[in-house]
Amino acid sequence: MGPVAIQPVTPMRPLSNFAARDVEALLHPTTNLVAHRSLGPLVLERGEGIYVYDAAGKRYIEGLAGLWCTGLGYGNAELVEAAREQMERLSFSHLFGGRSHEPAIALSEKIKAMAPAPTSKVFFTNSGSEANDTQIKIAWYYNNAMGRPKKKKIIARQRSYHGTTIASASLSGISVFHADFDLPMARVLHTDCPYYGKYAEPGETEEDYASRLAGNLEALIEEEGPETIAAFIAEPVMGAGGVLIPPKTYFEKVQTVLAKHDIAFIADEVICGFARTGNWWGSETFGIKPATVTMAKAITSAYVPMGALTVSEPVYQGLLEASGKQGMFAHGFTYSGHPLACAVALKTIEIYERIKIVEHVQRMAPIFALRLKGLADHPLVAEARCVGLLGALELVKDKRTRQSFYGKLGVGATAARFAEEEGLICRAVGGDNIGLCPPLVIDGAEINAMFDALARALDKAEAWARKEGHLR
Repeated sequence: MGPVAIQPVTPMRPLSNFAARDVEALLHPTTNLVAHRSLGPLVLERGEGIYVYDAAGKRYIEGLAGLWCTGLGYGNAELVEAAREQMERLSFSHLFGGRSHEPAIALSEKIKAMAPAPTSKVFFTNSGSEANDTQIKIAWYYNNAMGRPKKKKIIARQRSYHGTTIASASLSGISVFHADFDLPMARVLHTDCPYYGKYAEPGETEEDYASRLAGNLEALIEEEGPETIAAFIAEPVMGAGGVLIPPKTYFEKVQTVLAKHDIAFIADEVICGFARTGNWWGSETFGIKPATVTMAKAITSAYVPMGALTVSEPVYQGLLEASGKQGMFAHGFTYSGHPLACAVALKTIEIYERIKIVEHVQRMAPIFALRLKGLADHPLVAEARCVGLLGALELVKDKRTRQSFYGKLGVGATAARFAEEEGLICRAVGGDNIGLCPPLVIDGAEINAMFDALARALDKAEAWARKEGHLR
């Protein structure tokens, strides 16, 4: 049988010049390509503070901080100037073959001083995906150096998100990132998603649920053989999976299991790092003591692509041994530790510290929580969950039974489009969950405006669902 011919979709409405050019020229990441041909893109032209403006001049609250990343909002003059100065001084230098530059050295020192994991060295990448990919390679390289060639498997969790490279997409526990990509790859395992509201058994407390999940994790480890498992990777809060907050005692019990079997804990702080949960790191918020940390996104407030991971002294010693045997540590990227990215990251962290961003998030978090949880009574909402300035509303067909909508209806995505009409950018994540993650610099009045717009969008979504017969 030959290849299936897929016919192009004719747009349902005329597209603007920008939109038509986009549809014909761009392949968009993580996008429904068929729907995109009909709907076209939202073309953004500029940003200022917590707001972005489209090509027609309409203003939106950027309620997801771009993709969980623009901590300082848009148009920060200090970051622009830091980038300009670095471009003028040294526009590029790589770190291969022992070359270096002052911004990379200074940023490494800064991360070492603030990381929640014991850190000897810092390795730079261009994204969280690359950083998690590197975590796997280092785990394999290190265990070979230690004479443990079988200790290579990585355990991730269902509904987790760790990136889209072959390795990091394999870690991700979301089926759409695997289907038709021939993933996940070998040596990646998945254990339970800690989603208490959806997967707990009737009458099960959070602590009981956490114990059951830790027990299931240990059973998986024993079945596979602890001598074959190198690491466990987890986000402190599962972002793309639906902003899922771990049940009480979950990480405490998981870490006990990992320590018993000599399995490293990789904390994926790509979303939670740099004050999002009300501490510098999500690991601090949830009592995680990781062996290594992955970071990206807010490290530069997303003004320049950058990712990084920490390396402990014992692992570094293993890398030394293996690279001595092989002649080099043969891993890296042309733009690892790009001087522009390092300079902007240093300035971003300096601003975070100067404006006391952690304290600001702690002051704003109660307002955020009050308004988010105030929407829990809405007919579409089964649960409102949040920590710091990170939250989600779970939309369901039946609040009493918590029955979900049929997935392909896209109720969450429809609600997000109604939010755009109301001047708010948010996103459906993990199915019909509306994720919210505004710039960290948002103030109380702006939080209220954001939730006012979301409330109007939910009312529109409810009316649409009733009209279409999707809601009782």
